[in-house]
Amino acid sequence: MIAIIIVIFVLGYLCITLEHPLKLDKAVPALLMGTLMWAILAIGFNLGWFSIIDAHEHVFNIHKADIAAQQEGFKLNLIHHFSATAEILFFLIGAMTIVEIIDLHRGFSIIKNGITTKSKRKLLWTLGILAFVLSAIIDNLTATIILITLLKKILVRRNYRLWFAGMIIIAANAGGAWSPIGDVTTTMLWINGKVTALGLSEYVIAPALACFVVPFVIAGGLKPFRGKAIRKELIRDTKTQRLLSSRTMLWVGISGIVFVPIFKMLTGLPPYLGMMFSLAVVWLVSEYIKPEKNLPQSEKHRYSTHKALSRIEFSSILFFLGILLAVAALESLVYGSISGTEVGTLRYVAESISKTVPNMDVVVILLGALSALIDNVPMVAATMGMYTFEVDHPIWHFIAYSAGTGGSLLVIGSAAGVAAMGMEKIDFIWYLKKITWLALVGFLSGALLFILIEKFFYS
Repeated sequence: MIAIIIVIFVLGYLCITLEHPLKLDKAVPALLMGTLMWAILAIGFNLGWFSIIDAHEHVFNIHKADIAAQQEGFKLNLIHHFSATAEILFFLIGAMTIVEIIDLHRGFSIIKNGITTKSKRKLLWTLGILAFVLSAIIDNLTATIILITLLKKILVRRNYRLWFAGMIIIAANAGGAWSPIGDVTTTMLWINGKVTALGLSEYVIAPALACFVVPFVIAGGLKPFRGKAIRKELIRDTKTQRLLSSRTMLWVGISGIVFVPIFKMLTGLPPYLGMMFSLAVVWLVSEYIKPEKNLPQSEKHRYSTHKALSRIEFSSILFFLGILLAVAALESLVYGSISGTEVGTLRYVAESISKTVPNMDVVVILLGALSALIDNVPMVAATMGMYTFEVDHPIWHFIAYSAGTGGSLLVIGSAAGVAAMGMEKIDFIWYLKKITWLALVGFLSGALLFILIEKFFYS
């Protein structure tokens, strides 16, 4: 019966990758996959076919004494995973709403007007540097949302925008890997005392730079990035002109997003609460600011947050929900035992790789590549349970790099990729053919540099 859950997972992912040939929104197979896996897990658990394991490594089985307690354990485990998933989704909704509010007030026109180059190669590097830096300051997901929105304001032709969006994903994930607030996984390692902010930045920034720079150097010579870009300002459109509120809403919105990690440091509360606070402040300002002189009350709705909410790609939110529920089901399903201890499916895979491959550097690289297919959050969670290295050990830094940048190998391998996929409707197969090899070159370049740094500086 365990095989059925794994088969549903594989088939679900296959349907997601074949979204365009099937002419089916990727949210549909994702939701079916996630809910079906949990339904079969629940039925199998209640019939005694499966055992499940929670985040604290407590194993529940219906055949144990006190059936009510075992069933309660199953429910609490589901609540835990749904809560963790909801945190990510509400963070995403908050960030996307703030970006849409800025966009309604034409705030991005200020940044767009500052990017004057018509050279595709220069535009590539400008957006890449912005993605690398912004993702370290705010996070790779929010940075990607902002830059894809900006990209839509600059380039007319969608077939070229797809290439730029793919490279933004690589740069954003690389930038998030060396910052404790740049990626969910680095935040997990930081909060759990595996790395310090200084140690992570000191040893991972150089490999992260290599992961960003190498594919961008190669991409600069490719046909999509040669010549001049057809920019949207060449097309006359009064709707792109700046408003009285453009500058104010841009800075209020960006400041709100930047404040999220500060809110977390001040209060110790999860990032999604900080994002909700920032959204409330941005929403408040947007209600009272005047976008135009003598704007009639009947026209005020054009700049309202309600309209911003209606522009969010909620199908992408539901897609993310389905993916995370499916991964949580695999994490919860007890697959086997390691050293006499029952473990979940994902940890069993991670432990098996570690035993099969004796070299830890190779293991971490494989885990990074695997995180592109499954999800880097549970992979990092599994490694934190597997290893007991001291704070700022090279392995923790390498895990942070690999998990953060390995997600670029597939468009569904990272939160940044999923966001870009939803906003630009990037096809899984297109990304696999055009961008994956560039991401792989960058990933391996950074990994090699990290190993060299480890050899000469750690020892």
